Amino acid sequence: MLIIDHREREIIRELSKRKVKFDIRQLITADLIIGYIGIERKTQQDFINSMIDGRLIEQLILLKENFDIPLLIIEGEENIYSLRNVHPNAIRGMLASISIDYQIPTIYTRNVNDTCSLIEGILKRLERGKPTIPLLKKRKPLTLKERQELIIESFPGIGPTLAKSLLKEFKSVKNIINTDEKDLQKVEKLGPKKASEIKKVIEEKYD
Repeated sequence: MLIIDHREREIIRELSKRKVKFDIRQLITADLIIGYIGIERKTQQDFINSMIDGRLIEQLILLKENFDIPLLIIEGEENIYSLRNVHPNAIRGMLASISIDYQIPTIYTRNVNDTCSLIEGILKRLERGKPTIPLLKKRKPLTLKERQELIIESFPGIGPTLAKSLLKEFKSVKNIINTDEKDLQKVEKLGPKKASEIKKVIEEKYD
């Protein structure tokens, strides 16, 4: 089911020509809703304007809070860095923040027609359902050595290098657990603080 905000007149006109079925509503969050996907559509100019006046972040936060998959579409073919007197690094920083901090995918389209083609593509993709074949190869099972290292890495302040050093020094996970705080410090770069934290995890009662 595709739901379009009543203010998205260009999208409504174009999708009507294409005989795409949709409902028109007054949406509080998102410009378009496709099932569990919420889409915020911005022209390049509107993207810059909403970035400057602070609307953009508020809209994206609401998008992320209300939909399983939030999506931002930026529409236009101009040089986005020259539309207003905004430093290019500010725009780059915002785009990076959207992807990394807010973890919202951004798709760029050329114009309204291109955006509508994208919407049709998403509709068709959802009709097919989720892929049955995993896109990523399954990781091979961990070896015994890797499992031992992983257990020791779970202790406070212990990374891969220190985990290997501890296992080489004390030969087994059991020996590390049974070793006193003073002897743990024999391992290079494992000071009193880390030794104390490790023993605290091992010895204190679970509450």
